[in-house]
Amino acid sequence: MSTPASRTASVRRATSESTIELELNLDGTGQSRIDTTVPFFDHLLTAFAKHSLIDLTVTATGDTHIDAHHTVEDTAIVLGQAIREALGDKSGISRYGDALVPLDEALAQAVVDISGRPYLVHSGEPEGYEFHLIGGHFTGALVRHTFEAIAFHAGLTVHVTVLGGRDPHHIAEAEYKAFARAFRQAKALDPLVQGIPSTKGAL
Repeated sequence: MSTPASRTASVRRATSESTIELELNLDGTGQSRIDTTVPFFDHLLTAFAKHSLIDLTVTATGDTHIDAHHTVEDTAIVLGQAIREALGDKSGISRYGDALVPLDEALAQAVVDISGRPYLVHSGEPEGYEFHLIGGHFTGALVRHTFEAIAFHAGLTVHVTVLGGRDPHHIAEAEYKAFARAFRQAKALDPLVQGIPSTKGAL
């Protein structure tokens, strides 16, 4: 029986606004070392690694004295790029995943297709959520924005729906955990899948 190729990636991105260094292993155990200088985003990425069973190391610095936006966005871009690289030709993957995750009063659903076609459908956050500050300077709007960046750069079709929730922290964390669990299923190697799981022969 042949050993599957290593599904790892290391990506660095440096701009006038931020510097990001990221390493991941899609076939890890959920270990992570995250330091983006944006504590709540560290919390979300730690949850993503844990529940997707990805080993993830992230070091990021940027102009957070202006806003957390640039550092958070650029980290999400690099994460998407690394996922795409680590997936390789996508041979043998399950491709699809879905999850429904509660966090106390919050409930979120995520569906992922490793399609090669970037698309995000995101709905259900309470009115005004995008303006709420979580952890001091992480705005609610950044939750959707990071999913957009990850999906676009990883080549994923992602549907995230908030079905309930009151606490902004719980809502964001439930969304990230649902996304993680759905992605965990989608990127998993399925012994019944031969080659690329698409009638087109490519993803």
